[in-house]
Amino acid sequence: MKLGIWFLSLLLLVGGCGSGPDRTAPVWAGTVEREVDALGIQNWIIVAESSFPVVTRGGVRTLVVDGEIPQIVDFIVNHLEKSETVTPSFNTARELSFVSNDRAPGIDYLREQLNKSLHGHQVRQMDNRSLILLAHSDASKYAILVLKSKTSLPYSSVFIELDSGYWDRESEDRLRQEMKEAQGRARQQQIELNETYN
Repeated sequence: MKLGIWFLSLLLLVGGCGSGPDRTAPVWAGTVEREVDALGIQNWIIVAESSFPVVTRGGVRTLVVDGEIPQIVDFIVNHLEKSETVTPSFNTARELSFVSNDRAPGIDYLREQLNKSLHGHQVRQMDNRSLILLAHSDASKYAILVLKSKTSLPYSSVFIELDSGYWDRESEDRLRQEMKEAQGRARQQQIELNETYN
């Protein structure tokens, strides 16, 4: 009897070990981490559907990743949430909300999984063409990392723009305003000084 209970306990223990989510890092994890770590402010990461074009312009690096878009986005979000260097802004195509599951089977599931993989981050929606033009216009000055996924669903690409993790746009705008005001005061003082000596 004791042997039977011991054997049953062992079976439950071994069976339980395989029932949880797989925590093994994907094969591409190290490469993607290194590529993402090399990026900084005003760089882009595009987690792209499988038909996304390879851009030959300098500044755009394309890697083929053996994973689906939600899995890759989740990996990048987890990685960037640990970073103090950059903070991401997420963009998706406005068209994604309108694609029906009848015309693109699996799109409903993708939207659900993508929502989870974004960890509650706010997502801006723009026309797909505008997103591509915006990202590629920055490619003449800044690096873009394109991660081509296995996902074969229309308008499913996620565009991630990187900003400073320790100096946000509001702080930058405030700094520029304060500098402008200081220049204005300095000019005014110079005018008053000139009037005093004239």
